[in-house]
Amino acid sequence: MENILSSLNDEQRDAVLSIDGPLLILAGAGSGKTKTITTRLAYMIQNGIFPSSILTLTFTNKAASEMRQRAFSLLGNKLDHLPLLSTFHKFGLIFLKHYINKLGRNNSFVIIDTDDKKKIIKSFEIDLPISLVANEISKYKNNLIEPSEAISSAMMPNYKQIAFVYKKYEDYLENNNLVDFDDLLALPFKILENDATLADEISQRYRYIMVDEYQDTNDLQFKLLKKICTSHNNLCVVGDDDQSIYGWRGANINNILEFDKYFDNAKIVKLTKNYRSTSNILKAANDLIHFNRNRMEKKLDSTKKDGKNIEVISGIDEKEESYKVSTKIKELVSSGVNPNEIAILYRINALSRSIEEGLNKNSISYKMVGGVKFYERAEIKDIISYLRLIQNPNDDFSLKRVINRPKRGIGKSTVDKLYSFAYQNNSSTYNLIKNKSELLEKELPKKAYKSLIDFIQKLDNLIQMASENIYNLIDDLENSFKIKEYYSMLPDSLEKVANIDEFYGLFRDFVINNENSTLEEFLNDITLQSDQDQIDDKNISVMSIHASKGLEFEYLFVIGVEEGFFPLLGDGTDLEEERRLGYVAITRAKKELYISHVDSRFYKGRRTHLIKSRFISEAGLSGGALKLKSNSSYKKGDLVKHKIFGIGRVTNVGRVKKDFKLTINFGGTIKDIISTFVERV
Repeated sequence: MENILSSLNDEQRDAVLSIDGPLLILAGAGSGKTKTITTRLAYMIQNGIFPSSILTLTFTNKAASEMRQRAFSLLGNKLDHLPLLSTFHKFGLIFLKHYINKLGRNNSFVIIDTDDKKKIIKSFEIDLPISLVANEISKYKNNLIEPSEAISSAMMPNYKQIAFVYKKYEDYLENNNLVDFDDLLALPFKILENDATLADEISQRYRYIMVDEYQDTNDLQFKLLKKICTSHNNLCVVGDDDQSIYGWRGANINNILEFDKYFDNAKIVKLTKNYRSTSNILKAANDLIHFNRNRMEKKLDSTKKDGKNIEVISGIDEKEESYKVSTKIKELVSSGVNPNEIAILYRINALSRSIEEGLNKNSISYKMVGGVKFYERAEIKDIISYLRLIQNPNDDFSLKRVINRPKRGIGKSTVDKLYSFAYQNNSSTYNLIKNKSELLEKELPKKAYKSLIDFIQKLDNLIQMASENIYNLIDDLENSFKIKEYYSMLPDSLEKVANIDEFYGLFRDFVINNENSTLEEFLNDITLQSDQDQIDDKNISVMSIHASKGLEFEYLFVIGVEEGFFPLLGDGTDLEEERRLGYVAITRAKKELYISHVDSRFYKGRRTHLIKSRFISEAGLSGGALKLKSNSSYKKGDLVKHKIFGIGRVTNVGRVKKDFKLTINFGGTIKDIISTFVERV
């Protein structure tokens, strides 16, 4: 038993030895979280706790597999009975196989994936984007909203239509004994909610429960955990509130922040010794996250030396940024650094475009992690297809891609008929529509025919405009086909619209910088830029900060650290979550960290002057940027900033639970605002 504990530090040992009752292991970045939780599992089994009474829940199969392997190796791989280590959804599947009959359904159900889900929704022949409808149905299920409730509460026509589709979809699943991904959590909760005896039985079966990455749990997962803990409170959760970065997909940070409120007599153990990063890197991370008010206080201490100072790279624009970053990477590789130890991170995917081009020009091989290369993203390929059609309307390949995107009522059967007629008439599809309109009017559905004629007329107008002046072409294209409007309705709309804006800005910049340029030259130029030669096994990694969570690199570059990009600013932005993203980015670095910002880049499709991010100064790396004070107390006379009302002065201070209620004078307009919605300047 002592051998199992011998490699632990005091904090880790305390967490492992705390077996009974609710326990929160607040595990800072690089603090040995997985080692602690796997050692705790092995320690429990070695102390006589029956393995099958232990349930450990994770978010990925990879994490569950790694924990299982590490825990079993500590025990010598000799176990007659195995504990259950699984994802939340795998646990839900096992549960439903035993108890779905309580809903009057057969346990021979089939699980459908996201593509199956979209095909079912598409079969209902609706006008709304399929991805939007699928996403809203998922939200309904995760919030335990039944179809009847969704229908009665929907106010806007589109959402009323989605609610009725939800009802159709649920009926279809039940009639065909199908279960989707969201059902794997929602249905077990419904069963346990309606059967107290079963809830008690399941709770007695799993007397000890552990949950990894607890800060990423949503409301439904929390409710399901509470049901499994009906007869006991032996719940151990492991996580880090400072790394809660998935609020946009439903994660509720209050699950971890208020753990001791939800579970009486909870013990909190903080793991603060960091085994990953140098002291200089950790100091920047600690300084930055200190500005968040809604967090559990802790400070990471490095077990390594100070290391090299963090380098802030500044540039005129994204071209200079990509040149400086690429040049530095070439120097590192030339000095013997393995490219696998180097990574570039960004806040939004649109920023990958310029850095990819810089890497290509410098013949630096790279791999996109958890994402798609800029020119391969669906929304960018759509715009390129439109431009190719304007350049050559007889390009059937490009026409087929965008003929019904954005949706204009031209279904697959209509497209198949078009291409069949074109083949029979030895014609391109474009010429067929222009020259055989009488045939098509007779053979095609009325709505589809009208849409086709409208589509071709708009295309012809753009072809004419391109022959006169291509600078305004991108605006005319957007006004004609509303591509941004279409993608703004889909899931991940913020990223998709940002990518489109980046491309539009690139087009305008090309025209400005290349006098008498043609559309053909632009298309040829981006085709060459998007090809990556000399790919080999020694690639650096390029990814979003979200995709980097759980990874670590010796040498790390974070680009685009400007106000508006990082932090991302706009309606619905959570500045504290943005700051947590900054904390996650910094703590991915082990040895050297480079932070890059520029004076201008494309913002909403136009070249815009930018100021460096407040995060740079908050992390103690430079002065001069907007800096917000970290203390949470307020007094009369304080100057504060609100994202809508701007700068104002506090005239009165009150308290509302843990927060301050501030009366603020915004240039003569008086507002009462909770302190979490403003920041001291």
